[in-house]
Amino acid sequence: MTPRATYRFQFHRDFTFADAEALVPYLDRLGVSHVYASPITTARSGSTHGYDVVDPTTINPELGGEEAFRSLVKALRARDMGVIIDIVPNHMGVAGSENGWWMDVLAHGQGSAYARFFDIDWREPVLLPVLGTSLSEALEQGAIEVVVEDGKRFVSAYGEHRFPLRDEDQAGDAITDPQEIRALLERQHYRLASWRTANDALNWRRFFTVSELAGLRIEDPEVFEAVHALPLRLYAEGLIDGVRVDHVDGLTDPAGYCRTLRARLDATPRPADAPPGPAYLVIEKILGAGEPLSDDWGVDGTSGYDFMEEVAALLHAPEGEAPLDRLWEEISGRPADFEAEELEARRHMLAWAFEGQLTRCVQAFTALAASTPETEGLTRGMLRRAIERLLWVFPVYRTYGTGDAAPEGDAEIREIARNRVAAHVPPGEEAVVDRVLEWLAGTGPGDTELAAEAVRRFQQLSAPIAAKAVEDTAFYRYGRLLSRNDVGFDATRFSASIAEFHADAVGRAERFPRGMLATATHDHKRGEDMRARLAVLSELPDTWRETVLRWHALAAPFADGVDPGDVYMLFQTLFGAWPDGLAIDDADGLVAFADRVVAWQQKALREAKLRSSWEAPNEAYEGAAEGLVRALLDPGKSGDFLADLQAFLTRTAAPARANSLAQVALRYTVPGVPDCYQGTELPDYSLVDPDNRRPVDYELRAQLLADPGRQGAEKLALIARLLGLRRQHPALFASGDYRPVDVRGPQADHVLAFTRTAGEERLLAVVALRTAEATAGTKTPTPARDWWADTVLDGLPEGVETRVGALLCDEPTAILIIP
Repeated sequence: MTPRATYRFQFHRDFTFADAEALVPYLDRLGVSHVYASPITTARSGSTHGYDVVDPTTINPELGGEEAFRSLVKALRARDMGVIIDIVPNHMGVAGSENGWWMDVLAHGQGSAYARFFDIDWREPVLLPVLGTSLSEALEQGAIEVVVEDGKRFVSAYGEHRFPLRDEDQAGDAITDPQEIRALLERQHYRLASWRTANDALNWRRFFTVSELAGLRIEDPEVFEAVHALPLRLYAEGLIDGVRVDHVDGLTDPAGYCRTLRARLDATPRPADAPPGPAYLVIEKILGAGEPLSDDWGVDGTSGYDFMEEVAALLHAPEGEAPLDRLWEEISGRPADFEAEELEARRHMLAWAFEGQLTRCVQAFTALAASTPETEGLTRGMLRRAIERLLWVFPVYRTYGTGDAAPEGDAEIREIARNRVAAHVPPGEEAVVDRVLEWLAGTGPGDTELAAEAVRRFQQLSAPIAAKAVEDTAFYRYGRLLSRNDVGFDATRFSASIAEFHADAVGRAERFPRGMLATATHDHKRGEDMRARLAVLSELPDTWRETVLRWHALAAPFADGVDPGDVYMLFQTLFGAWPDGLAIDDADGLVAFADRVVAWQQKALREAKLRSSWEAPNEAYEGAAEGLVRALLDPGKSGDFLADLQAFLTRTAAPARANSLAQVALRYTVPGVPDCYQGTELPDYSLVDPDNRRPVDYELRAQLLADPGRQGAEKLALIARLLGLRRQHPALFASGDYRPVDVRGPQADHVLAFTRTAGEERLLAVVALRTAEATAGTKTPTPARDWWADTVLDGLPEGVETRVGALLCDEPTAILIIP
């Protein structure tokens, strides 16, 4: 069953199924058709997100368990609504001792029934990088003991970690003697080590750089069945209508996995009283610049990062790129060219955080090369240089070869990589790069099993390198305009034209009309309305420059020792995240805002890894940066700065509102299934997690929905109106085509218009874009009618209003059903 529109809930022990059930009437009034749930399987105790699954076969008791989930579904079904759940086939949480499968592996090694479930290199004992020091130091400090609990012996580290012992070592008492403990540990199927060894020595695949999440071998049919037993049962019982697959690119064979899952869902009978299939199936997939989603995977589309990028780029004015480039370079001393920043970050991350995974990838290719006379002369060093340099410049998350074949779409990716890598290849080693690319294509020589393993390791390394280097490093270093730095975004592209947006929408209508449309997620770095507000700066680069230079002067007394680039990104953050209604003399409100900004700032500094890091926090620098935040948000110290900031917020309020409403209008009218992330039906100026996962005031939202004319309800009212149209005209939005409408006249570059038609029904959407020159400093987000002059729409039926000034005289968007 394809949802009409979804609403995302982040479930955890403080927001349970019962809490969601109480909100079902509100969601129904709002107009959504499905709850889109974060993972509901049993996660690590206290998990705030659910992606650290410890038991995929049961529904999390902290959320209320299966009984409460069934109650939620019953309440939804009573209103003809449903549920889509998030599933996590790539990894499991292995911190602590709650994961029974992992504990069994540690206790029984390769003899465990679950040994094949995890992606472990069994040539060595399982490395457990949990110690704060070396093993010897931990033993000397008495941090490791052997304890007896409930008649079982365990290894205890620091009083919080518990590790099982082999069955052969269960007979005995507690041990505190370091030498006895060391001798006992040497007999186990695992090795305790310092947490700092993980990057270099980990012998099992983890999720990115998170050593608390172990990769699963979901390509193994037994593992697939065990991990998917619960969602397949829930679908068979009519309790869910589909799934969203987390981090599909982490899997060995994403295409094969998706086809298998689709086949299993399609073959699953449903109760007669359940909504009919097919199941809704979307995947979390980050698409690179120009990368299409393959249409033979059996999925309905992605979970929406691609749309988030498309609509965000559309809001940015191209004329702002050059002046903002210059401003960033002048202030920070760092390059305006994002590709240079990305390359440095990729080299950094590969040489440090992924050394162990890179080493094993090179080992696999070395074994492959040695398996045939054609390539036996390739040395380990040659292969390492070729592989690491390809990873420096790889244009997408990954390719999808299997060792003996590759999809046609991979060919262009390999060609781009070959062209990019040329400048980095040592003299005379171009042929080595070509061999690696041949193996990725499935056409290289050598043993087929070794080829499959080598290609798997490369592809499962290129994806985390892209994610960690771009989204979790370069995006925190590069501050030209922060609204262009978010999950799935192409920061090399400053803006998108109207024609490009139309092309993307036409393509989605033709290939993935049921793909999800998102503008906010649990992983976004900045809330959708924060990005919309920041996008206004692209229209006012000269004014912004003058403003920033004033702010730098006002901040100078408090900014000693803080890098100017960090100060500039802070200014953008204060402007972009400023809460609606926060007065500059509200001391308590300013402190609360400062707390949020400081939390963002600490994460940003540590992720950037330039002046601090998670591994080695620079407390002195972080303290200086925090001092700047708190001084700037203290009316007793920075009254002039706050007054200037407030004046600038007032000046840009109207175009920022226009951007927000344009984003909403497009999300709910273009082809696809619109998703509303929890709470974002009101303006969302959130920062990166955990800020974007704060509790939501649903009582306020329910009140505003009941009285949409109240101040602050503009965005909510538009969402409700558009969801009402989707409910009244389901076929129009589910299967209607998408046709761009030509615009002519003096302001044609500031209007996006299209129609959607299904049968006798037709929708016209007209959206104003980038109108700050006409609305900045005013109280309305809509330019005056005379500003539009004789700008008109072409090709509409006779009798339909075509004058843009008349269509957009009251609101920056016009969405209407036309004859």
